[in-house]
Amino acid sequence: MANKVKYNLKNVHAAKLTKGEDGSYSYETPKAIPGAVSISLDAEGDSSPFYADGIVYFRSVSNNGYSGDLEIALIPEWFRTEILKEELDKNGVLVENSNIAETEKFALLFEFDGDVKCIRHVLYNCSASRPSIESETKEDTIEPGTETLSLTADPREDGLVKSRTGDTTTDATYNDWYKSVYVPVAKTEAANGGK
Repeated sequence: MANKVKYNLKNVHAAKLTKGEDGSYSYETPKAIPGAVSISLDAEGDSSPFYADGIVYFRSVSNNGYSGDLEIALIPEWFRTEILKEELDKNGVLVENSNIAETEKFALLFEFDGDVKCIRHVLYNCSASRPSIESETKEDTIEPGTETLSLTADPREDGLVKSRTGDTTTDATYNDWYKSVYVPVAKTEAANGGK
C-alpha cells in the first residue's frame, strides 16, 4: 500500500562527505541529530522558456538542489566540531575561530511518518552555516529554545542531489537506511527488458 499523507519529522542524521582525488565520493557512518523540530527546504533552479511558432516551443529546467532551514532542539557537540569546524580546547570549551576556512560537506538523512510507512530521505551534498545565538528569559512556564541551521543541498559534481524511499523500496534498503548513506544502484539490463 502507498502512503496518503506525511507528517512528523524525525530520525535526522548527518554523515560527513569526503571527495577523493579520483573524484569518488565516500561518507562516514551517519550520526543522529536528536531533537528535530522542523525542516523547510525550497527547490533551487530556473525554468527558461524558448518561444517559437507563437508558443513555448521548448522549456529547459535546471536543478540546483535545495536551500532552507533545519530547526532542532540543540545542535550536538559532534556536529559543531566535525561539521561546523568549532574546536574543543584543553578545558573542553567549544571555540569558534574565523580563520577556519570552510565547514565540512555532509549528507543529511531524515524521515517523515506516513499513514502506512515512513518516507526516508537523503540529501547528498549539504553545507550548513553557523546558527544564530538566541534565547529568552524564563517566565511562568519554561519554553525550550531551538537552534536553526541554514542548509544548502547542492548537486554533487556527478549530478546526484537526493534520494527517498518509495512504495516498492526493498526491505533491506529501507531497514539499512541509517547504517550507511544510500547510493543509487542502476537498473540492470535484465530489469529493463534487455534494452
